[in-house]
Amino acid sequence: MPQTQTIVLSINTSWNIVNFRRNLIARLQREGYDVVALAPRDAHSETLVAMGVRYFPVDIDSKGLSPVRDLKLAAQYYRILKQLRPVAFLGWTIKPNVYGSLAAHALGIPVINNISGLGTAFIKVGLLTRIVRRLYRTALARSATVFFQNRHDRDLFVAQRLVRAPRTVLLPGSGIDLAQFVPDPAGEGASPMFLMVARLLRDKGVVEFAEAARIVRQTRPDVAFQLLGFLDVQNRTAIDRAMVDGWEREGILGYLGEAADVRPYLARVTAVVLPSYREGMPRSLLEAAAMGRPLIATDVPGCTEIARAGENAFLCAPRNAQSLADAMLALLDLDADARATMGRRSRAIAEREFDVSVVEARYLDAIARATAPAPATA
Repeated sequence: MPQTQTIVLSINTSWNIVNFRRNLIARLQREGYDVVALAPRDAHSETLVAMGVRYFPVDIDSKGLSPVRDLKLAAQYYRILKQLRPVAFLGWTIKPNVYGSLAAHALGIPVINNISGLGTAFIKVGLLTRIVRRLYRTALARSATVFFQNRHDRDLFVAQRLVRAPRTVLLPGSGIDLAQFVPDPAGEGASPMFLMVARLLRDKGVVEFAEAARIVRQTRPDVAFQLLGFLDVQNRTAIDRAMVDGWEREGILGYLGEAADVRPYLARVTAVVLPSYREGMPRSLLEAAAMGRPLIATDVPGCTEIARAGENAFLCAPRNAQSLADAMLALLDLDADARATMGRRSRAIAEREFDVSVVEARYLDAIARATAPAPATA
């Protein structure tokens, strides 16, 4: 009986693996792989174990810049990967992509990376950006495949010589399970409501969302605004609880906390909003589109892959609360039939381009190519 092959996945939170890679994990397990997850311990780590995943905690300081901590992280990756000897290492987010990949390369383990978004380090160009670019260039040099979730990010990495073009492959984000996220026949609620689903970070446009809510409610006090997502996250641009509490006291929005299942929230809103400064492929917009909701998003890479002006979305300028408010008001000016048409177009785009089975197939192909024996030489 052939020995079970091990695949290692690593991301900067267990929450991310559970919420965004569940379908991929299930597919890898169906293909006979022993799936191992390397991530910091959090409230979702035990869920990984319940999914049949072997879990190893690693200490990733996502917002830290300490070389000593990062060297310790690289040593952790090396020690665990040497013990496991997987057939491939799959990495997401900056530090797993860098330090996990370097450890895997040192051990001769094939690496498959996913650049799921460029993050703060690329939005605010400075010393940090230069450091991250150099780290990426080194870590990706020997990777078998580097997935990107939009062509803008791929073109940027290729232009800056962070990765060679033949190694790159485009993915439709993490894909969407169209059997799980389906339009709700009950549809939109009686009162207009805008929902933003995201980690509460400045780079996601949370402040602009609150300011736009304040503007819209001056003329449309009947409109509700809600935030759903992680507060108190480890990130240099995180929104603090005091700011959110202030918005709630002012009465401009409601904070819903976090939710394991976002579908009930998506089903009852007029539109889903994401005023992010830049994205890889925003999961919240994919889920909203699959559930047949109109979208409002910034006209930036990543968002425009799924939110398309004139079809299923209104776009606004980034970092511009007035532009966002104008987009919301424009959507509110449409009648219910026009908004429903936008929602149907969202679902059609999700069905046509973002089915999770496409993502799974591309990963399996990348793993097959990375692990194929080298051709014999004459």
